[in-house]
Amino acid sequence: MKNVKSRTKKSNIQKLIILAVLVVISAVVYMTFSINFTNPKFFAFSMKIRTPKLLAMLIAAFAIGGASIVFQSIINNTIVTPCLLGMNALYTLIHTLTFFAFGSGSILAANSNLAFFLDLIIMIFTAGFIYGYLFRQTNYNVLYVLLIGTVLSSFFGSIQSTMVRVMDPNEYEVLLVSLVASFDNINSEILLFGVIILALLIFILRRDLALLDVITLGKDQAINLGVDYDRCIRRLLIGVTVCIAVATAMVGPISFLGLILANLSRQLLRTYRHTHLILGSALIGMMVLVAGQCVVEHVFSYTIPVSVFITIGGGVYFLYLLVRQKNR
Repeated sequence: MKNVKSRTKKSNIQKLIILAVLVVISAVVYMTFSINFTNPKFFAFSMKIRTPKLLAMLIAAFAIGGASIVFQSIINNTIVTPCLLGMNALYTLIHTLTFFAFGSGSILAANSNLAFFLDLIIMIFTAGFIYGYLFRQTNYNVLYVLLIGTVLSSFFGSIQSTMVRVMDPNEYEVLLVSLVASFDNINSEILLFGVIILALLIFILRRDLALLDVITLGKDQAINLGVDYDRCIRRLLIGVTVCIAVATAMVGPISFLGLILANLSRQLLRTYRHTHLILGSALIGMMVLVAGQCVVEHVFSYTIPVSVFITIGGGVYFLYLLVRQKNR
């Protein structure tokens, strides 16, 4: 038994190393493709444009990939995605309300730094309310909280669609740009804040993350092993929401990305160790986003954002997972 576990661990480490190498190759190809190295000014300009995009893709992949693995382990279901928590719908509502009330020329809409912090503050406050206060009110029932997130998503979507119907068409055209996840116009100033927030979050939740392997055994087993289950789940849910909030506020909503990354990581590594699963999910996400953005820029000439391909592919993959589970 020990030999089997040792071989599995060794095999997974090798797979993670291969994924890391593929990420590096994808990043190098993205940064150097169609670059004129003979012109120093053009080279410097290209690096200035591409570097923030690459960093944003790496940060978003890490946040969404890791949060998706944690969320699925908490819910104990591999076909759920953190977008059920309502953060994507809340992001859409915030931006629609800003354009509807103040217009596209207002400082809230034009200043990307202010918009980022506004999105982040509202999302974190909402997460603290839902997964702090309401979680206690439902006697720490994860399914009730998931239902609350689903209902809030529908509620936010209804308000947003109502405002869109009466909005000025010109304002709506400008609004659409901010509602589609894109890496084409990344504000490099917010990248550092995103990294700091994620680093602080990991540091604060380091003990809870270390208990994920035990939590997946079930509530009763985890409690018998000395885990403060309700407190740990509450903290992890807030952490998942903050990760999704950071990624969404930075690049926009990317539906189904977490579902794709988490399940590919589980299928590739086939382990219960969350250190391997989270790292694998993040690395797969980095490779997917970087390679996808490279295709968007050099094949489709920026006409289609990478989020469109992810949404289509994620929908098909979701149907595949449903059929596979039914057959089992």
